[in-house]
Amino acid sequence: MKKLLALALTAAVSVGAQAQAYPNKPITFVVPFAAGGPTDLVARQLAEAMRKPLGGANIVVENAAGAGGTIAGTKVARATPDGYTLLVWHIGMAATTSLYRKQQFKPMEDFEFLGMINDVPMTLLGKPQLPANTYRDFEAYIRANGGKLNLAHAGLGSASHLCGLMWQSAVKLDKSMTTIAYRGTGPAMNDLIGGQVDVMCDQTTNTTAQIEGGRVKAFAVTTAKPLSKHKLLKDYPTLQEMGLKDFNLTIWHGLYAPKGTPPEITKKLNDALKVALKDPEFIKKQEDLGALVVTDNRVTPEGHKAFVGDQVKKLKAVIDAAGQFAD
Repeated sequence: MKKLLALALTAAVSVGAQAQAYPNKPITFVVPFAAGGPTDLVARQLAEAMRKPLGGANIVVENAAGAGGTIAGTKVARATPDGYTLLVWHIGMAATTSLYRKQQFKPMEDFEFLGMINDVPMTLLGKPQLPANTYRDFEAYIRANGGKLNLAHAGLGSASHLCGLMWQSAVKLDKSMTTIAYRGTGPAMNDLIGGQVDVMCDQTTNTTAQIEGGRVKAFAVTTAKPLSKHKLLKDYPTLQEMGLKDFNLTIWHGLYAPKGTPPEITKKLNDALKVALKDPEFIKKQEDLGALVVTDNRVTPEGHKAFVGDQVKKLKAVIDAAGQFAD
């Protein structure tokens, strides 16, 4: 009994010492998508903002793209729970339980929720050649030609995929558009610009520059209220204003650690995240992308997890109705 007690005390001291010294080597942010995409950009800006409150720690970003984010999710869920391998993921964290019949991890059980990062509005876009200039004309055109048109997205479980599903469900098209999956937002956007596909719904972090350059047509934003502070999108209507009752979709991002990460370390990470989210430079960079830094209870681990749990239920209804699943 004395030996067991001594071992337990030794282990507790070891964990405490590890947490006290944390971080003493590079931290990796694993991103489920390719470099240059919206989530990758958020992760890199966050890494820069969290370095100082973590004592100047070196934070590197690793892109583990594929399978709608589940490759990265699995990698982090199976990582050593020591605070050195973290996951930056968007709304796909909540959608994956409904999209994938078989997966290697359980989002609500296999992670420590560290806090939310931002909310990113979505914009509904069309190719430059589309014969519509207002949302009313756009919806009328889609209703008349839905079965002949293509909807691009960045892969199963991507933000653009989920937004497209929700919009088609909300407008109740007689004939749905054909969805075309790409290996990331970049190639999907390139084909929209080139006119190879007709419609796309994507994050302002990826669409603002394209809209400003006149390379695509924008018709509406997906937020509950107009983006009155956004220099480019402030005059675009919301889908609620256009008659889609209760349509409110923002693509949020959150920070996660493997389940079992010591509480002392998760607290250090959450404290650093809170400091980063108040960093004026980080806030400015996010606002320039059309993203809003989270300031409410979702920055806490408890608030973050409760919010994701609600999102799981909301997205399950949309995904089940669409019948788009992966094995």
